[in-house]
Parts: sequence; structure tokens; C-alpha cells
Amino acid sequence: MGKQSMSLINNCEYDSVWLDVNLATINDHDYGIIENAALAIKDGKIAWLGPRDQLPKFDVLATPVYHGKGGWITPGLIDCHAHLVYGGSRAKEFEMRLEGASYQDIANAGGGIVSTVTATRAADEETLYVSAKNRLNALMAEGVTTVEIKSGYGLDTETELKMLRIARMLGEHHPVEVKTTFLGAHALPLEYKDNSDGYIDLVCGEMIEAVVAEGLADAVDVFCESVGFNLAQTKRVFEAAKRHGLPVKLHAEQMSNLGGSELAASYNALSVDHIEYLDEDGVKAIAESGTVAVVLPGAFYFLRETKLPPFELLRQYKVPMAIATDANPGSSPLCSLQLMLNMACTLFRMTPYEALAGVTINAAKALGIDDNVGRLDISMQADFVLWDISHPAELAYQYGVNPCQQVIKNGVIVG
Repeated sequence: MGKQSMSLINNCEYDSVWLDVNLATINDHDYGIIENAALAIKDGKIAWLGPRDQLPKFDVLATPVYHGKGGWITPGLIDCHAHLVYGGSRAKEFEMRLEGASYQDIANAGGGIVSTVTATRAADEETLYVSAKNRLNALMAEGVTTVEIKSGYGLDTETELKMLRIARMLGEHHPVEVKTTFLGAHALPLEYKDNSDGYIDLVCGEMIEAVVAEGLADAVDVFCESVGFNLAQTKRVFEAAKRHGLPVKLHAEQMSNLGGSELAASYNALSVDHIEYLDEDGVKAIAESGTVAVVLPGAFYFLRETKLPPFELLRQYKVPMAIATDANPGSSPLCSLQLMLNMACTLFRMTPYEALAGVTINAAKALGIDDNVGRLDISMQADFVLWDISHPAELAYQYGVNPCQQVIKNGVIVG
């Protein structure tokens, strides 16, 4: 009789099972709520999920069982636009601006992106690694399981490679999964101040070839703006990325409308980011290409912008909307994706569901990894978070008391 019972409960073999939980599985339409649920893991993947009373029988003696005490499980959060590797601080510049200094005053004093480039070039790899790891730790403590890290504060081949190597090392030694993006065309370095086309020659030649040779980038990005690079230069970088088989992303329409989003759409870009000045033609183009619109409420807040991204048009054309920290020293020194959820709702009037989808399923689309992470479903990677909340909307509603109870990456509790 004992052997017959063991055979009966041994029909399903799991590495672990989660009980006493509610699930927000997240799909393209709603939270995908399953209350009084259970979730089972096998080989780092979700093997089963659904109502608790439908959970297949399993060996309760041999299988670790975790009790969520009525908490909520969501997919692991994804920060799909971040600049975590950099040297120095811009706090003094922040203070100067608040005391009335102009942009030119700050630049004359050595401030602006030049100061970050100088500090990043001077910093050794250990210093940059430790500071970036601290930022990554802060993100993981709030439920982040995947992050994109961009280069772009080196602006020479040696330092761009240094930044991307550090980002790769973080991905190898930290529980959070790291996707890397080569952003050599972020700004014009002082040594090329009168020769922007010459700098693009460097980006499209020596730089990207060295990056590809070491396998350091998962994507290529450009800052297409009046203070950045024009459409023709952006297209040259996209062509270089295409030659090397790398997908593209774009900082677009942040301060003006140059038509960068339409160009990005023609290259089937993963995402266009910032997009405050995006117009209907641009929205139509990215809708047709399947490109994700990434909005960055932290930069909007920190720079005290007033021009909102075109949310009604994005909704009308059913463009996926993602949210990210844009964590960087100059325009968004804010390393909290939970804060971005609240800001997306309060500043951008996004709904709590749109905000949560923006840091899960749509953020995964913005990185081209939505077949593996960003939602809870059978065979998806077991990246999820247990929250002490009463409803998923609470994640966007409240900020300051971290409800994150446990972070699970590839089926393993890591935080």
C-alpha cells in the first residue's frame, strides 16, 4: 500500500513548489490574476502554475515547498534602459544648477557629460565594478532580475570596451541577468568636438569591430538628437550594427523631433526611448515594426520636463510601452524601478497595470527576450518575485516601504 501511494504522488517531479500565493502572470491585456494559486519549478523553468486545488500530486517529502503566506508573485522586474557603469558624481553640478548656474557655466567648470567621461576614463576596473555592483544590488533588492547596461561614458575605444567588459562581468558574477548595449554614439568627446563625422567613423569602424570581436554587446544604441547625432550619422551606426548582426535601439525624440523613431522602425529596432516629442507618423512607424516605446519618468522628473510622451497615440496604435530607470549620473541618478512605477502613474498618468506590464512583459520585448522572461507561464524562465501586497496595483501606488519578500532567479532564491 505504501509503494502504491508513493507511486501515485510521484507522478510529477519538481525541484520546488510555491504554495499559498496569488499570481499576477501578466499578459498583453491585464494582470493575468490567479488567486489561491501554486507554482512549480523544474530545471530553472516554470513547470506548472494555476489554482492550488489543481496542482498535480508530487512527492511532498522530497520536494522543497515554500509558503507565500498569501503574498503575490509577479514576474521578475526588468530594467530595460540603464547606465550603471560610470565613474564620478555629478552632485556638485546638480547643486550649481539649483543655485542658478547655466548649462554653459557648468560646462565651463568642467561639468556635464565631459566630467563623467573624464572620471570613467580615469577609474580602474575594480572601482567601476564595485560602484556598478552597488547599483545592481539596489535594483535586485526591489525585485529586478534582468537589467540592460549601456556603455557611452568612455567615448574612446579603450574605455568603451572597459565599460562593456565590466557589464559582462557583473552578469557573470551577480544573480541579476545583464544585457549589454554598445552606446559609443552617446555624445561627442572633446577630442572630436569639431569633427562629429570623424567620431562616427571611429564608432562604426574600430570601436564596433573591437566590441564584436570580444562579444561584448547584445545591441547597439545611438543618441539621435540636436545635441547628439543626426539622422545620417545614426543611420551609419545602424548599418554598422546590421553588418555585425546586432539589433539596434535608439535614444529618440527626447528634446525635439528629428524623425529618429521612423528611422529606427525601418531597421526593426527593439526600442525607441524617451520619445517625449514623438509624433503620429513616428508612432505609426514603430507600431508597424513592432518596436517598443520605452518611457523614462526618472529623467522627465529630474530634468523637470513638461512635454509628455504621446500616450494616447501609443495606446491608439497598440504600441507596447516599457518603463525603465535610465539610471545615470546626469539626468536620472535614480536607481529604483519601484519609484519609476509610481512616477509612471503620477507623472505620465499610466495605469498601474500599464506600469507593471512596462517593467515585465514589455520591458522583455524591449530587450528581445520576451520568449524567455517577463511573464509567468509554463516553460518560461523561473524569474519571479514574492511581494507582501494585497493587489498588484499596490506596487505602483506606494513607494518607500519595500514590499519585496523574495527574489527568485532561474528557480533559485537569490534575494
